[in-house]
Amino acid sequence: MTEQARPHPAVYEAAERALRECDPQAKCERALELMHAWWADELQGGNAPAPERMEVPGRPEQPVLVHPKDLPRRGLHTTAGRVALVHAVAHIEFNAINLALDAVYRFRDMPAPFVSDWLQVAAEEARHFRLLRARLTELGADYGDLPAHNGLWEAALATDHDVMIRMALVPRVLEARGLDVTPGMIERLTAAGDHATVALLEIIQREEVAHVAIGTRWFRELARARGLDPEPLFLDLLAEYMPGRVRPPFAHAARHAAGFTESEMAQLEAQAAAATSL
Repeated sequence: MTEQARPHPAVYEAAERALRECDPQAKCERALELMHAWWADELQGGNAPAPERMEVPGRPEQPVLVHPKDLPRRGLHTTAGRVALVHAVAHIEFNAINLALDAVYRFRDMPAPFVSDWLQVAAEEARHFRLLRARLTELGADYGDLPAHNGLWEAALATDHDVMIRMALVPRVLEARGLDVTPGMIERLTAAGDHATVALLEIIQREEVAHVAIGTRWFRELARARGLDPEPLFLDLLAEYMPGRVRPPFAHAARHAAGFTESEMAQLEAQAAAATSL
């Protein structure tokens, strides 16, 4: 992570513009354009000021944000229930665009490969959001029609002071949770006959494995650069910042593909079992 490996400030300026963009369609376009401009080496020069703490990133006025317990619970045997599920996943993907852009915008000491990774993630999350929004349209709805929660961005704020902690907790806890629950959603949607939504979730599941793997790789590299052992450190950070947030079911194959080791999974299982027994 040498001075010579640092990108030009122009990439941080462009990432901030995309991050602050409120219109979902425009944000997706900016994320895709930013990735292509980076790959084409078009982001030269610039004079980006130091990153600011962003209490609220660019987002539309709708959906209304509520506490997770206030979100309605609906079965998938009705169109309204399937709309609620697709809307919830679309909201996660929209937030994931902001999280990936923020990783680039905020952590200026990271080298070019880090920027490449998270710009690619931002572009892929934008594609996921577009697919899900199109599916909402097919179901007679749109993004913003239902309330949503702000948990993902709250995690971004809690980890905006340390890139290592961000890499540990956002990809490896919150996004990994998606790996765990998506197979169950696919099973329920298949039983309900919604094969169109199943096809989208299968695409997203495959690509999210790679996103979690990117977080795993950078977390471990950063931990080792500080002379720390990643596995016990991860569990310590989990206990400090997100106690009780990791719980079954665990998608073992997907988590292994994303870089979780056998010993990590055993410890997560034990931690989850201890939490449920309290």
